[in-house]
Amino acid sequence: MFAGSQRPNVTSAMFIEENALHLNRRADPLQSAGLMETRLLKMFCSVAETGSLVAAASQLHLTPSAVSHSLKNLETDLGCRLFHRVGKKLVMNQAGEQLLAQIKQPLAALEAAQNSLRQLARWGQTRLRLGAAASTCQYVLPSVIRELKKSFPKVTLQVESGDTPEMVEHIEQNRLDLVLGVAPQNPSGLDVRPIFKDELLFTFSPAHPWADGKPISRDEIRLQPLIVYQRHSVTTRLLDDYFRSLDLVPTTVMEIDNMEAIKELVKLNLGVSLLAPWTAGRELAAGSLRMRPPGPRPLRREWAVMSLAGRRLALVEETFVKLCRTAAAALRLDRKDIPAWGR
Repeated sequence: MFAGSQRPNVTSAMFIEENALHLNRRADPLQSAGLMETRLLKMFCSVAETGSLVAAASQLHLTPSAVSHSLKNLETDLGCRLFHRVGKKLVMNQAGEQLLAQIKQPLAALEAAQNSLRQLARWGQTRLRLGAAASTCQYVLPSVIRELKKSFPKVTLQVESGDTPEMVEHIEQNRLDLVLGVAPQNPSGLDVRPIFKDELLFTFSPAHPWADGKPISRDEIRLQPLIVYQRHSVTTRLLDDYFRSLDLVPTTVMEIDNMEAIKELVKLNLGVSLLAPWTAGRELAAGSLRMRPPGPRPLRREWAVMSLAGRRLALVEETFVKLCRTAAAALRLDRKDIPAWGR
């Protein structure tokens, strides 16, 4: 258990004291007469994540009976149950959900502090865990990582690809240090460092009727098969908002979770998509794809490097941010960067 008279800030260590849980149990079922051990809280998080004693035990390298006993101890300390037992599955009740919401960020901050201290024992060694959208992994990160390794040859890099909402969750869980992705509209709990802004443009085959450069009517947009990235992506949400603002709803929408597959389908004239010029540079140069704006008002995205709010970046992380900005300066970002033969 935590002891001592000094109370660290909750954003840097996990101290849940009487101001949070050491109050009258009758006033709140989540309040306890004693302090909770960090190991019990981590065990609780694992059970909450997996919904299973067996899965949590495997994750924590413990026996299911040990996890069950620890969970009972935690519930005894708190004076309330945290889960509903549904067969063999454990489902959080309201008290469990409230506890999880209160402890996730402090636990992540504590783990980050522990990792930083471990790195101090390994002089000259550091680790950088990156999350990035698939498109940036293909078109931005290779040159950034190459330059980063020149400055930090001993850095251990871990790169994970995925959609921004998923990557942000991994930041909150302290599974990633930095995420390069489309900045969310409500970046609560994050520090957001802008990298570049791009513009999404209608992308179509040279054989498509829109290649003639004539104005596109609302009915043409509405009836045109639209190929988009997965519906839960930040970009697709931006598209939904954009079309909603125009009072337009495309009648046919295909969802594809692979950028290269989207471009191939568009080349075959099976639909149109909305892409940024930097994701189709080769195709634009080869003339296999064309682009034009969806309307007079630009449809823009802001890309950023995100980290846990309030956490000071290490030198290698600050260098990564600078290198991302340098790489972005060479990208084709909007309608002005489309070559004449690609319009």
